[in-house]
Amino acid sequence: MWWAWVGYSWLGSVVDPEEGLVRIGFFASTAGLLIVALCIPGAFGDDGLLFAIAYGVVHYVQLYLLSLGGRDDPTFLRSVRGLAVGSTIAVALLVGGSFADGWLQIGIWALALAVDMGEPFVFGSEGWKLSPGHFAERHGLMVIVALGESVVAIGVGARALDIDAGLVAAAVLGVGIAGALWWLYFDVVALVAERRLAQAAEGRERNEIARDSFSYLHFPMIAGIELVALGMEETIAHVDEELELIPAVALMGGPALYLLAHVVFRWHNVHRFSSQRLAAAVLLLALIPAVRHIQALAALGVVFAILAALLAYEAVQFAELRARLRHQNT
Repeated sequence: MWWAWVGYSWLGSVVDPEEGLVRIGFFASTAGLLIVALCIPGAFGDDGLLFAIAYGVVHYVQLYLLSLGGRDDPTFLRSVRGLAVGSTIAVALLVGGSFADGWLQIGIWALALAVDMGEPFVFGSEGWKLSPGHFAERHGLMVIVALGESVVAIGVGARALDIDAGLVAAAVLGVGIAGALWWLYFDVVALVAERRLAQAAEGRERNEIARDSFSYLHFPMIAGIELVALGMEETIAHVDEELELIPAVALMGGPALYLLAHVVFRWHNVHRFSSQRLAAAVLLLALIPAVRHIQALAALGVVFAILAALLAYEAVQFAELRARLRHQNT
């Protein structure tokens, strides 16, 4: 699902969505992706073939629209043809794997995913085009969408419960965690990443930064937020109980994955190592066994306390740098 969206984030920098054929193409791909989403619960069962076919439709609509947008640029069209080769192999593996089951299907589909996500390295990055501001903004909006899902998870977890002090406290802490994750990304990280992308030389350098920092490294960020949402949903539903293993891993491991992606993201863009975010991620992972023996509400408080402490430390330690970066942006 992430990689399908990534393709259209690149496409948005190439085509005009107001053109008639482009509009129709976007509607068609939206329908295809909706079918993909509907098939996910049964993708490793009876819905596997339909999942693969719908995913193929999403890919081939993207390729067609890319060819329209670059029809006057031979270098760009050469890149599109290379992308088409990788996409065709990946879709063929998905279709073939849908007729298998068990670990064989998982293995074939893992190979399909590796081909699909690895093809930008194989077919080069010279010919692609992108608008830095638009591209960075799209990824920032996706972070906001994921954070919104974490807030929705609070309501989902509480839907069958009576409102009491424990539920109210859990809801407040959940929103606090979502706010902290937002702050960690948008306060400085997003500004630096967009500026780095805009300042890079057009062509290979800019395209590779976009590929690595946004298409690849934003995936663990989004995945981390989604894990937080899963953990919060289970926590809200059982605030007075101890967490099971999977909710505990999601609640603590989600923000840890998010922070680890930030560490690599910062190093890739400005070659600076964020030791404090690495330390916070390691602490969150180390506490997974401990939070299984306390109430879920307390576990939620632990996550919030670690993220709040990290924000407070960075606000003091990097106050001058933060002010300079934000001033330059304005």
